[in-house]
Amino acid sequence: MANFDKTQKMKKWIRLELLVIAFTLIVSILESCKENKAVVSDELALNNENKVTTLPSKTPISKAFKDYWYAGEAEITSYELKQARYGEIREGKAVLIYVTEPFLPGKQVKADGNNPDNVSVLKLNATKNYLTGIYPYSIMSSTFYPVHDNQHAIKTSLSVQEWCGHVYTQLNNRDEFEYTAHSYFESEADETNMLPKAHLENEIWNKIRINPQGLPIGTLKMIPSLEFFRTKHLDVKAFQATASLNSDNGISTYTINYNDVKRKLTINFSEQFPHEIQGWTETFQSGYGANTKTMISSAKKLKRINTAYWGQNSNKYLHLRDSLSL
Repeated sequence: MANFDKTQKMKKWIRLELLVIAFTLIVSILESCKENKAVVSDELALNNENKVTTLPSKTPISKAFKDYWYAGEAEITSYELKQARYGEIREGKAVLIYVTEPFLPGKQVKADGNNPDNVSVLKLNATKNYLTGIYPYSIMSSTFYPVHDNQHAIKTSLSVQEWCGHVYTQLNNRDEFEYTAHSYFESEADETNMLPKAHLENEIWNKIRINPQGLPIGTLKMIPSLEFFRTKHLDVKAFQATASLNSDNGISTYTINYNDVKRKLTINFSEQFPHEIQGWTETFQSGYGANTKTMISSAKKLKRINTAYWGQNSNKYLHLRDSLSL
């Protein structure tokens, strides 16, 4: 009887030990899965940043383009602005700052140094400043477009500041367009979304300076400017549009008609290189319901200088603003 009890106790201990071993193995496997999952996640993130996408052939760069855009200076052009906002025309100033720079396609930021993956882009920083009654509006968009004209803008962003608050929007060109926005409005707040690829109105201004003959024409899908969506408080998406390109007396005119939102953008630029932007008009519907009316914003070129502005932050360079009528 004693031997029988002893045998039963040993069996219980063996079963207990087996349970402990099994539990230990399960925990170990689960932890290993977590680690592998984390590694895979990190690898996916790294691959997404360094992913190499097959792109169309690069458009050759002319000697004239290299001489002008790689001279170590930016092109800065000022404009007399008449901006329609809240049903009235506001007077202000707009500035277009074009400059070439190296860009990292993975991180999608300006490169700090030489890197074989760098993409040369023509960057446009476009600013608008005007008053709406007592308070000011300050708008800036940045678009980074490859000088080889073989893909959509790698990134475009927008910030708007006024006394009610500020908003920021960014569109990144990856497998799809990745859209991010931050706003002080409750209905907008923090947004993220994925959009199918389409022509970008923001990139048109860069493309004009690089290859105007390659501008998209005819019936097409185009995503209007980020400024349009922010000021109209609409969801970002592509609309059907009709685009045309015409020339007369040395001035080319590119027109985009968005029938769905009753908006038309016309950009006038020099037919000859370097295809300077001479001005633009934007016709759209302002107000709601019975108060809706057609408004027209416009800009006319004032002055242009080519200079390395990033090194001219001393007070002794303030006179350069006078040369731009700013």
